Amino acid sequence: MTNWSSKTNPGNYFEDFEIGQKILHSTPRTVTDGDKALYQSLYPVRNSIHSSKMFAQGCGLIEAPINDMMVFHIVFGKTVPDISLNAVANLGYAEARFFQFVNSGDTLRSESEVIGLKENSNHKSGIVWVKTSGYNQRQDVVLEYIRWVMVLKKTERIYLEQPVIPQYQSVVPPSSLCIPEELDFTCYDTSLAGERFLLGDYAPGEMIDHVDGVTLEDAEHMMATRLWQNTARVHFDTIYNKNGKRLIYGGHMISMARALSFNGLANAQCVLAINAGSHVNPCYAGDTIRAWSEIIDVHDFETRGMGAIRIRTVATKDQAGKYDKYVVLDLDYWCLIPA
Repeated sequence: MTNWSSKTNPGNYFEDFEIGQKILHSTPRTVTDGDKALYQSLYPVRNSIHSSKMFAQGCGLIEAPINDMMVFHIVFGKTVPDISLNAVANLGYAEARFFQFVNSGDTLRSESEVIGLKENSNHKSGIVWVKTSGYNQRQDVVLEYIRWVMVLKKTERIYLEQPVIPQYQSVVPPSSLCIPEELDFTCYDTSLAGERFLLGDYAPGEMIDHVDGVTLEDAEHMMATRLWQNTARVHFDTIYNKNGKRLIYGGHMISMARALSFNGLANAQCVLAINAGSHVNPCYAGDTIRAWSEIIDVHDFETRGMGAIRIRTVATKDQAGKYDKYVVLDLDYWCLIPA
């Protein structure tokens, strides 16, 4: 009989979480120019401020910063072994705010606090809410967000008599958005950015069909998920999916939808906050992703030529759809845009 070691990490189950529990996630990650190049090869991203050092310098920066969603994925990926290794589904996001740019050479790490627990009525799983903060090597907070995830239980015995459901804002107010001090859009070059549409060209209720589509590949989504050091089994091992396919990581869908939105929103340069996000249906290799956006709100900061635009981007697979089996992502977020 083999005497197996118990040194490996099976991941946390619902019963392993407690309200107020603080988790310091392992493996800090130094971001490199190679990561930037890989990100741009995985997604059709073309936002000038992240692509061109010359363009970024024209906006007051020293260099082109790391793509905002790449920062989100790296900070998120650190949390997977402790939060969602035994997850059934990642359910949503709220109150995500980006506080400052991340550049090549910066090192990111993550910490989380358990802020909510709710046992499901089938007693086979429960929902865990965490608030996660991402830090750079100077201990500055670069990103903060809330997410909730459905996690398997060890047994069907009742673990939690009363649920603890956290309160959070449905929308990050414009006054809470953080604009990097060095950024300035007064000399913004629309010809280099790729579109002429500024803040005043958009109005709440406007709908934009981003036209383009991308067919997803297993190799690409698995490479991306490894790039963020996300170890969730469902993304790599077909045994964990009843249909024998690898489930595509939700962050891959976020980056793909954001990249597709360039056609019509090229000047929505930087993500300032994610108000809400839901992965509505699963997605697998072979699905073709398209996206459309709705303009929800606009806000002029009346300084340095900048404003904010609140966007709802919906990603669908194979054909256009409205909250049916074709919708895979519904993302509500603020972006910085020249006014």
